[in-house]
Amino acid sequence: MIRNLFSVEKDFQHGEVPAVGVLLVQLGTPAAPTAKAVRPYLRQFLSDPRVIELSRPFWWLILNLFVLTFRPRASAKLYANIWTDEGSPLLVISQRIAEAIGRRLEERMGTPTRVKLGMTYGEPSIPKALQELHAQGCRRVLVFPLFSHYSSSSTGAGFDAVMKELMTWRRVPEVRTIHQFHDDPGYIRALAASVRKFWSREGEPELLVTSYHGIPRRYFLNGDPYHCQCHKTTRLLAEELGLPEDRYLVTFQSLFGREEWLQPYTDVTLEALGQKGLASVDVICPGFSVDCLETIDEIDRENRHVFLEAGGKQFRYIPCLNDQDDHIDVLVDLVERNLGGWVEAKDRWDAENAAVEAERSRCLAEAMKAKPVLPDAGLSAPPAEDR
Repeated sequence: MIRNLFSVEKDFQHGEVPAVGVLLVQLGTPAAPTAKAVRPYLRQFLSDPRVIELSRPFWWLILNLFVLTFRPRASAKLYANIWTDEGSPLLVISQRIAEAIGRRLEERMGTPTRVKLGMTYGEPSIPKALQELHAQGCRRVLVFPLFSHYSSSSTGAGFDAVMKELMTWRRVPEVRTIHQFHDDPGYIRALAASVRKFWSREGEPELLVTSYHGIPRRYFLNGDPYHCQCHKTTRLLAEELGLPEDRYLVTFQSLFGREEWLQPYTDVTLEALGQKGLASVDVICPGFSVDCLETIDEIDRENRHVFLEAGGKQFRYIPCLNDQDDHIDVLVDLVERNLGGWVEAKDRWDAENAAVEAERSRCLAEAMKAKPVLPDAGLSAPPAEDR
């Protein structure tokens, strides 16, 4: 019995002008701030071995008997704290970023380019985004996770989702990937500019805390570069701001489970600083491109409470770069550099010649349909009387 192991190309067209796709990857978000919507999102997220590196049968029991029994309801309440009329901040702002990058590329590039957003978990999914790029004629795809720092549990998981989808395709596109941009000069300048703008309006604090999403310490010891990249970003940011070593700290947030994670922990550190009577602290989260649950609720609500309850005097959160212009500049610059050789700028793109060549290919393909080729000798079909 014959069956198709890979996708069937029903929309293949001769004479197309191939486009270039940019797939922006984010971690994901539930569809709504309800336990019903959070449960499948958490199941997908926490079932990924990139996220939880434990024995599958052992973790399956814990996940299904305990975590998914209690956590969805609690998480839904937290999501409700940050939900807007437009929806999830992570999704809404990421879509704005995708649209802004798409507009910039359209203005600058002659080669057709398309930009889509895909979530590793939840919707819009990475498979859906890739399929849309394919339908738009993208035969080359740049995969760009919006994670400035590489971690197996974020960037690596996104790449897995891309490759898993492409494994089912008959016509696999050329693929390039961006792994990290934690030390990109433009990114550092944009972070520093956001801090300076905040301080020019609100004044400087005694201490700047840079808080990054944590990972289990075991992952770092097994070779994940995330910890080192976080420290480098903070060092470069401090140098750009001219801060001495006693004016800034690196901490890690969002712990899950009982094993040791990267330290120092953000909440423990802020509690200790409050107890010491620190007058003012500002917190920034350089590892998040977009404000989300971990920044809006965990940092600006929960950790604010921790610091002030411990005796701290003033707590301020400096928002993520989100869809502000200089952040878009950084992301577009990274895209353009990584599309080198794949695209032509508008002043170098010969659209008329591309259209002529595409039409020529289409006409030749049409002519081939009228002249079947013999498989054994590669010759034109014989006269009818010889068939």
